[in-house]
Amino acid sequence: MANPNAKGVKRLINACFFSVAGFKATWTYEEAFRQEVILFVVTTPLAIWLGQSNIEKLLLIGSIVLVMLVELLNSAVEAVVDRVGLEHHELSGRAKDIGSAAVMMSLVWAAVTWALILL
Repeated sequence: MANPNAKGVKRLINACFFSVAGFKATWTYEEAFRQEVILFVVTTPLAIWLGQSNIEKLLLIGSIVLVMLVELLNSAVEAVVDRVGLEHHELSGRAKDIGSAAVMMSLVWAAVTWALILL
């Protein structure tokens, strides 16, 4: 639980610990995130090798980072929805579907970015 009285550097240090805990939780409970991290590890050296300019390298790597960012947010939405209740509810399903759609859009964006730069 965050300390609401923490200020300055102490607040930043606390935020770093909470962020690490978020990465650990996502790695532990979300298979899609683990797959996207593997994708990042494989594609980053390829981007550095295949990108002809620093901008191309940045776009190739950044498109995969975007996928991981959206997956983190989607995982957070899913965790909150599941915390509220596991029974079927139209709004819960809608929230999860929208998060999934966001991940899909980021994957399409990454694929288009890679295709346009490499082809």
